Amino acid sequence: MNGPSSDRTLASESAGGTAAKLLGIYLNDHLAGATAGTERAAHLARATRGSALGRAVAPVAAEIREDRAALLGIMRDLDVPVRRYKVWAGWAAERAGRLKSNGRLVRRSPLSTLLELEALRMAVEGKAAGWQTLRRLTATDDRLDPGLFDNLLERARRQQDTVEEWRVRQADTALRTADRSTASPAP
Repeated sequence: MNGPSSDRTLASESAGGTAAKLLGIYLNDHLAGATAGTERAAHLARATRGSALGRAVAPVAAEIREDRAALLGIMRDLDVPVRRYKVWAGWAAERAGRLKSNGRLVRRSPLSTLLELEALRMAVEGKAAGWQTLRRLTATDDRLDPGLFDNLLERARRQQDTVEEWRVRQADTALRTADRSTASPAP
């Protein structure tokens, strides 16, 4: 029979299928971003190893790697397949981002570190937005654990605080101009 109740069932299944497809796209896009963020954080930790910044960023880089693994676990729990081409695209985008001009040919510039901290800040903010979205879905999807997202959000906030503190410090160092009191007056 193809009565009204069958039509509603088909519409409901179709809407659910569309929602599942969109969630898969959303999670794979976040996985691409997580891949880029993990690579960026690891690169920055290696480049600043032995410095105060390196000691601050290394634990953040480790947590970002763990957050990516958590995302993969969430995708597995939701039966969302990993789209390898998106993972590769995230990896390639991060590598391409390293090719920017930094005012130096051979050595790292203070500007390199500043730009990497800014990129890392955006990555952590994007990740936090994703966790917030998924946290909201826990109200309607019992496969998602609200406590997990509360923990991931708290960790993202701590990461944001650390990255922002060091971004401000690096901006002050990299972009410091001559003391205005000793600069010559404008004509």
